[in-house]
Amino acid sequence: MNLANKLTLFRIILVPVILIIPFFNIQGDVWGVPLTYLIIDIIFILASLTDKLDGYIARSKNQITTFGKFLDPIADKILVIVAMLILVEAGRLPAWIPSIVVIREFIVSGYRLVAVEKSGKVIAASIWGKIKTATQMVGLTVAFIDVNSFGAIFNGNLTGLAFVINLITTTFLGISVIATIFSGIDYLKGSKELFKGEM
Repeated sequence: MNLANKLTLFRIILVPVILIIPFFNIQGDVWGVPLTYLIIDIIFILASLTDKLDGYIARSKNQITTFGKFLDPIADKILVIVAMLILVEAGRLPAWIPSIVVIREFIVSGYRLVAVEKSGKVIAASIWGKIKTATQMVGLTVAFIDVNSFGAIFNGNLTGLAFVINLITTTFLGISVIATIFSGIDYLKGSKELFKGEM
C-alpha cells in the first residue's frame, strides 16, 4: 500500500476515534469551549489535512490507484457526515443540513456508478463540488469551537468573539448547503443524457 492510500486509511481510522471521544465525558473547557469538542476539532482538522496531503502525494508521486479513487471520496463523506451528526446531537446543527448532504451523496454516488458502468468514465468533481468540500471543512472546524447553534447570530443576542465565530460557522455551512444543492442539480442534469431512451 502506497503512502497516499495509507493516509486515506488513516483518515477513516480517525472517524471512530472522533465518535469515541464523547463517551469519555472529559471535564473542563478552554475559553468556554468544552474540552471534548476541542479534542474532536483537533482530530477533525488532522483528518481534513490528510485529505489534502494524500491527494497531493498521489498526484506528485504518481501514486494514483483504483483503490485510492475508491477509498478517498468514501473517507471524505464518512468524516463530514459523522462530524455533522455529532453537532446535531449536541444541538448545534439543524438536522436538515446533514439530511441534504446525505441525499446529495446518494444521488451523486448512484450517478457515478451508472456513468462508470455505461461509459467507463470517472466523473470529476464540479466547481460546486469543490466549493462544497472547502466550505464544509472550514464551517465544521469552526462549528466545533462554536458554543452557539447554527444561525444564532440572527437572534441578536451575540456580541464580540461569540458573534464572529457563529458568523463564520453559519456563513460557511450555509454556503456549503447551497453548493451541495447546486452540485446535486449538476449531476441530475447530466443524468438526462445518461438515462436517455430508458425512462
